[in-house]
Amino acid sequence: MAQSPSAQTPSTPIAPTPIAGLPPRRAALRMLDAVLRRGETMEQAGGAANGLASFSDRALARAIAGEVLRWLTDLDALIDGATREVLPTDAKVRMVLRMMLAQWLRLATPPHAVVATALPLLDGGPKRLAHGVFATLTRGEVKLPHDPTLPPEVAARWGERAQAIAAGLATPPPLDLSLRDHAQTDAVAEQLGGISLAPGHVRLPRGAGVESLPGFDDGAWWVQDLAATIPARLLGAGSNEGDGRRVLDLCAAPGGKTLQLASMGWQVTALDNSSRRLERLRQNLDRTGLSAAIVEADAMGWHPDAPFDAILLDAPCTATGTCRRNPDVIHRIGPRQIEAAATLQAQLLERAGNWLAPGGTLVYAVCSLEREEGEGVAATCDLPPLPISADELPAGLQPTAEGQVRTDPGMLAEAGGLDGFFIARFRETQA
Repeated sequence: MAQSPSAQTPSTPIAPTPIAGLPPRRAALRMLDAVLRRGETMEQAGGAANGLASFSDRALARAIAGEVLRWLTDLDALIDGATREVLPTDAKVRMVLRMMLAQWLRLATPPHAVVATALPLLDGGPKRLAHGVFATLTRGEVKLPHDPTLPPEVAARWGERAQAIAAGLATPPPLDLSLRDHAQTDAVAEQLGGISLAPGHVRLPRGAGVESLPGFDDGAWWVQDLAATIPARLLGAGSNEGDGRRVLDLCAAPGGKTLQLASMGWQVTALDNSSRRLERLRQNLDRTGLSAAIVEADAMGWHPDAPFDAILLDAPCTATGTCRRNPDVIHRIGPRQIEAAATLQAQLLERAGNWLAPGGTLVYAVCSLEREEGEGVAATCDLPPLPISADELPAGLQPTAEGQVRTDPGMLAEAGGLDGFFIARFRETQA
């Protein structure tokens, strides 16, 4: 006898069909929350994307988060112009709207796809509000300004160069390579279809798959921004005879400058207190066939056995000069972090100055746009300055009137820009 419909055993619930493209959006939302609410770096927050199945999904999550951070001030202005009441800064719906606008205005995602992958992020939340605000803005065909708008406090810190720096943040940077053999510059540039802005440097368009490029497996080059190569260049060659002078690369990991110095004939001691970052340095030394003595130690408690002919102190810093590749620094870094960094930098510079042999050279560098970490710390050094000249720098760059170097993302804009650095050079003259 057949059962009536009401007496039949209930069927197993059918799982909802997964929404294509939703996982990378969820990861981007977690990344942004980690940066803007918990103050994590983009590198730390990037772990939210590591569980995604494909490289393209991981890249998309990072791209969405990166564009939100680059254009945060302008995205918020659009959102505030389309709502009756200002949404709380930390409201989830504001964060989702930022992501929606970044995808539409910066990543050219069609509005229907933006809506389909954004509203599920607000389960149990104000989906109708998000949909309505986004629809209002798309109907109005709003646009972002030509260049990102910096937060007022950041623009004030960066002074007269703030507008040029902001222009350099509009797009992620190209890919810079440092070559093990400078004599191969033209050949490598031609082989890879890039350009060179200095001996031993090749620049490629962003998006190139690093490990698939010719020369990676052979260790012919490593990734390093052009500005980051300047401090080591200012020490010159260690030796052409195979009996290189001794140089200390202080706070060395992950090791781009160590590789430079080793390729220039120096006998390098690379010191850092991070075992994880030193492991990356070891891997790069193995891949390139270069050598250095690695020391895992805290520079504030370590003492060398003998003085060095040269010291490169690329000091720990706020890294605001890397804002075009790490836009989180625009929103994470403030006076407290700057003051703490400058205090440590001055202590490291004082210690390093005591480890130079007579006639030795010390280069102090930070990838920071903050004067407190650059010019302010350099002014505390007791060693006589050794001014830097224009002919020691990549074409298009000039030293300051004091013989120091200050770069920022607005410089060499026609060639793709460069990171922000401060660099000063000193010489031990006591016998």
